[in-house]
Amino acid sequence: MGLVAVLLVVAAAFAHAGWNFFAKRAGSGGAAFVWLGAACSAVLYLPVMAVSLWWTGLPAPNIGLLAVVVSALLHVGYFVLLQRGYSVGDMSVVYPLARGTGPMLSMVIAVVLLHERPGLLGVLGGLLVVAGVLVIGLSDGVPRSAASLTGVGFGLLTGALIALYTVWDAYAVTALALPPLLFDWANNAMRALVLSPYAARQRSAVAEIWTRYRREVLAVALLSPLAYILVLFAMRLAPVSLVAPARELSIVLAGLLAWRVLGEAQPGRRLAGAVVVLTGVVLLGFA
Repeated sequence: MGLVAVLLVVAAAFAHAGWNFFAKRAGSGGAAFVWLGAACSAVLYLPVMAVSLWWTGLPAPNIGLLAVVVSALLHVGYFVLLQRGYSVGDMSVVYPLARGTGPMLSMVIAVVLLHERPGLLGVLGGLLVVAGVLVIGLSDGVPRSAASLTGVGFGLLTGALIALYTVWDAYAVTALALPPLLFDWANNAMRALVLSPYAARQRSAVAEIWTRYRREVLAVALLSPLAYILVLFAMRLAPVSLVAPARELSIVLAGLLAWRVLGEAQPGRRLAGAVVVLTGVVLLGFA
């Protein structure tokens, strides 16, 4: 994976850890929070989308629309499951399990369906990332309580959706040649549209979330698209089977935030796992 792709992935990791930190702080927001985030993202990034559209032109509507609809539905499920997971479990458990399951499945799907063939360093780096994530996520031992199991379950389900949308979106910006900026903006707008009937029925809940978590909504609306746009550009430069695991550098940053700011437990074990993640990212950089 080239230097530019690595730099894009590292920058995306910082943005990704940041928006998940703010999403955790609004863990009880649920679908209302997801709708607000998507709607605000569509508004905030409208000028960026307009510049992108002027620069690249409009893609074929039939191809672009199908790609956006599929991606948006996968992302709606991802955001709702993640927000639900944050409402019942620690960020330093739900986040790494989701992020670890995602790249592991992404690598398998990319190899099987997209016929990618990562080299030995790429495979070893990806496996180290997954191993480090599991060390962090299972730092309290195998979960036994109902609450812990629920958090782990949401983490794993979220990871499965991460794998699906990662491979699909890589296909959209590479094989279909959709512009990343336009694709991500349309994705946010479509998510807001899909959740609009819910938001209309739950106006009081949406208003309450906006009043309580306005800063968190705006932070997620700004950082989440930024993180993913950087990843989409990286996937144009390097195979998804390498980019997907490498972006899990955000695990390290999220673990530090969860420990230092949210006061979550087991910092030693979780930071040890973070070192394993970093090692895997370094190997992916040389792959």
